[in-house]
Amino acid sequence: MRRIEFPSETRNFHQLTAGVLMERNVVTCRPSDSGRHVASQLTTLNIGMLPVVKTRGILVGLISEFDLLRALQEGRELDSVRAEEIMTREITAVQEDAPVDEVIRLLEREHLIRVPVVLDEKLVGILARRDILYGYLKATTPEWPSAPPFTP
Repeated sequence: MRRIEFPSETRNFHQLTAGVLMERNVVTCRPSDSGRHVASQLTTLNIGMLPVVKTRGILVGLISEFDLLRALQEGRELDSVRAEEIMTREITAVQEDAPVDEVIRLLEREHLIRVPVVLDEKLVGILARRDILYGYLKATTPEWPSAPPFTP
């Protein structure tokens, strides 16, 4: 759930932060999880990446569809591959208080779809491009969505 879902006051979009826009309910995996487990999570939940966290939610890596595909291409079995063996360790993340304009510049510069949001080293959310667009709509059109649901 995003905090922007329940805005308590009218907001200027450019004053929003990563902490307001991010998705808080993030599915994660552990470094010791198998590639099969990660692949199952990605395909079942229809997501492209899982943060890899240690105890107390410390972010240590990201594992994506590409990481799994690369392992398969190398002839590795996903049952025996651990997330920590194939995860990306160089993580681009933002702090919870990062201004939305800064996050947009980062996503554009690094060609990212989403970025982990951290408080110190602890994962607190994920912020995707779509979350930012949703935040814009919520901040600039408080009654959005105002149209009744489509019925055929």
